[in-house]
Amino acid sequence: MTPRARRHTLTVAAMALAAACVAQAAPASGASSASAAASSAAAARGFTFGVIGHPLQHGRDEAALKRAIADVAQTSPAFVVATGIKAVTEPCSDKLYAQRRELLNESAAPMIVSLAGSDWSACLNSAGRSNAIERLNRLREVFYVDSESLGGRHLQVTRLSASAKFRSYAENAHWEYGKVLFATINLPANNNHYRPEAGRNSEFEDRLVANRAWLHRLFTLAERQKMQGLVLFADGDAGVTAEEGFSLLPSFQTRQDGFAEVRKQLRGMAEKYKGTVLLIDAQPLAPASPAAHAEPAIQWRGNVGHVTMTTDWAEVHVAPGAAPLFSIKGGSAAASE
Repeated sequence: MTPRARRHTLTVAAMALAAACVAQAAPASGASSASAAASSAAAARGFTFGVIGHPLQHGRDEAALKRAIADVAQTSPAFVVATGIKAVTEPCSDKLYAQRRELLNESAAPMIVSLAGSDWSACLNSAGRSNAIERLNRLREVFYVDSESLGGRHLQVTRLSASAKFRSYAENAHWEYGKVLFATINLPANNNHYRPEAGRNSEFEDRLVANRAWLHRLFTLAERQKMQGLVLFADGDAGVTAEEGFSLLPSFQTRQDGFAEVRKQLRGMAEKYKGTVLLIDAQPLAPASPAAHAEPAIQWRGNVGHVTMTTDWAEVHVAPGAAPLFSIKGGSAAASE
């Protein structure tokens, strides 16, 4: 099958998923009903959730991650999202993946794992060649074996892999809490893992189609269920709130922008959405950048807010029915180094 035919087939599959996916979000009975009741109560009083901003990405040791998990637990979050499980300099080994899963599973609160590019996209095999796809598939087997979060308390999630057409993409998950829809999406910070070498971009192209269907699904659910907000966790910053013509790439004139399509889609869907969209990423910032040492802050463009995690962890407060819907406060783990 030619690349053009393959992309066409995947696009048709994406459209089919978008048309049929909403029914999958219906809550089950039993434990799910109890969870829904707790979520409804949270909607009335507001709640907080925690974000761990990949403290390992600058070569710090595992103690920083352990400290962030312990510190964020003190805020009694509804759940915690960890963006990234290892530094790019650490081995891409099964042993390390299992070790990090065990550590994250020690969280008292439900723990959602959102993958970072450093977890898989730069991995090499023994011959020095890219091993990214195999390692990504292994991470899926280690961290996303069922429809529950990690942690002492479990949170039910719905995965993109529940669709037969996108069976591989278990890392993309969504859940609801307090009339807000939360979701993860695999957008690695290294230009969305776009590979300029001819014939080596199948992973990027296939994931692009899956993410397109995923975003369509999320906004459809948020609209139909009248969610007040949609929060999206990723590794890379797609530049949705950046000024037109701005590029995160240092030489964008000669390089393909791997985030171009997802940025266009997010902007278009957010403009039609009646609620608030919050994008949270862990895009690595240069140490010399003033923002790299500042408190995380939400930057707004219309109804879309964006924040790059600049501290080891942060707590985000959600105030249903209020303006702003979201506010963020950076944790102290980074400062305590």
